[in-house]
Amino acid sequence: MSQLATFIEEKRQQKPILSMTHVVYGYPSVEESLSWMERLMQEGVDFIEVQFPFSDPVADGPSIVAACHKALEQKLDVETCLSQLGKIAKNFPDSRIVLMSYLNPMYRFGLDKLAKRAAEENILGLILPDLPIEQAATYQAACKANNIDPVWLVTPVTPPDRLAMLAGQASGFLYCVARSGVTGHSVHENKSHEGKAKQTSLDDYLAQIKQHASAPMGVGFGLRERAQIEQLIGKADIAILGSALLDAYNKGGQEAGIKLIKDLFH
Repeated sequence: MSQLATFIEEKRQQKPILSMTHVVYGYPSVEESLSWMERLMQEGVDFIEVQFPFSDPVADGPSIVAACHKALEQKLDVETCLSQLGKIAKNFPDSRIVLMSYLNPMYRFGLDKLAKRAAEENILGLILPDLPIEQAATYQAACKANNIDPVWLVTPVTPPDRLAMLAGQASGFLYCVARSGVTGHSVHENKSHEGKAKQTSLDDYLAQIKQHASAPMGVGFGLRERAQIEQLIGKADIAILGSALLDAYNKGGQEAGIKLIKDLFH
């Protein structure tokens, strides 16, 4: 079992579901984003998904896109980001960091180098939503060599055969997108472009994934209410809070963000 999956399994002995919070590195400044990560760790979140910003974040909704664009007004580099995240990881051993970005900036940094440096900084998982697994053999090999996990995404409209393949290859955890589309909207919303797809309830969707996945399951996209978190208990291992947390932070700073986490998870 991978380091990431082992951590999740051990934590799950203590909690019905784990919390993963999303932070855009460099938003609204590097210093403020690092301070926010440390505060989240102090408050006991189990994971932080740190997004290294990219100018065209295709999986993200308006709140995260705006944060990425604001962050990119500064000069950011992947090496500095990894080093700073490593210091936070060292200071908060009861939580874990996974790094999320897009292929363009990570490819320019070097995927082999990325896996090596992430492992050195105790970043145990990498999420690259625009890198298809069929084109990821070198990346997968680099992750395996450094004992970290590439995290794959599935959605409600992933074809069954592909869903089974991705679930079967998942190791650290499988990122289960709660609905098709971009981040930010509630899972209760039914977008018109989804109407043509066969609608499957979230419970049925997660049960289908569980038939194929031996790795833990994280669920994200559109989680905003306590009832949604409670619905996941017993069906998933991690609830991922992204746009809702960023919206709260934008409205009321760290205190508003912490209040949302406590309202949803405690």
